[in-house]
Amino acid sequence: MSLVTTHVLDTAKGRPAAGIAVRFETADGTPIADGRTDADGRIRDLGPETLAPGGYRLVFDTGAYLGPDAFFPEVALTFRIADGTAHHHVPLLLSPFAYSTYRGS
Repeated sequence: MSLVTTHVLDTAKGRPAAGIAVRFETADGTPIADGRTDADGRIRDLGPETLAPGGYRLVFDTGAYLGPDAFFPEVALTFRIADGTAHHHVPLLLSPFAYSTYRGS
């Protein structure tokens, strides 16, 4: 498992959101890795096993999932890593007109 993982849950449909493209990058936009959510809405292998402490971002292509009229065509979650060896799970709860996140385990 990589240091940073994510999953997307479609709260309007009550199920995982499969097929969402996600970019993992530094806070200044330098690409680190990318992936696509699996049938369970998860990306388990997203980037290296260690990272320097600092700011990072996950960018979700929600427009491709929600459709051409998506209110949120993209969701960018910026977070800070203090311990570059600890696992960080950053989920996205998504619906057509709202989203939320939290630090998972």
